[in-house]
Amino acid sequence: MTPIVFDLDGTLIDSAPDIHAAAAKMQEEAGLEPLDLGRIRSFIGNGVPALVERVMEAHALPRDPGRHGALTERFLAHYDAAPAELTRPYPHVPDMLDALAAAGHPLGLCTNKPAGPSRAILAALGLERFFAAVIGGDSLPLRKPDPMPLCAAFAALGGRGLYVGDSEVDAATAEAAGIPFLLFTGGYRKTPVGQLRHEAAFGDFSALPGLVHSLRKAA
Repeated sequence: MTPIVFDLDGTLIDSAPDIHAAAAKMQEEAGLEPLDLGRIRSFIGNGVPALVERVMEAHALPRDPGRHGALTERFLAHYDAAPAELTRPYPHVPDMLDALAAAGHPLGLCTNKPAGPSRAILAALGLERFFAAVIGGDSLPLRKPDPMPLCAAFAALGGRGLYVGDSEVDAATAEAAGIPFLLFTGGYRKTPVGQLRHEAAFGDFSALPGLVHSLRKAA
């Protein structure tokens, strides 16, 4: 069966509320007015260091590696303490994963979120049992959109297959790796669907098992 690798934030789960809460605490400690949820959501996708850098830019803070490192450390401390209080799977995600696993598809995860919080969230939401491979943003020297993490996830599953994600970063990663990409339209994407390379797009996870089956038959 076809191996399938998923992105996490904005794809399988809506994690923005917990990320926003950790970012708000980080900003308050630094004497900064916390940015709203929508602004923080727009910063998600390239990993924690990039998110913190964008927060600094939003506050017009000078580029200072030392301050960036300190803020990143404080964000991670807050986020690691409560990564799944407000985070929820998108509708139909557990049933979709059940269906794909029952059909024999090996499943993996490739995210720019650090591996520790990623595994903690999967465990808290009862989703960890589905994934034979979890590649986080700190698992390898490079993050998405470099193809290295996605290729590593497929290698762990025993072969190449399909990648499911929600964002510009995911589309670019799939293209760089030469992997067919399925775009979930309900996540954190900012670019119009038609401007992203994808084999198929969907807005409801209950449709994904049928879509995977159709793509396999057409291949």
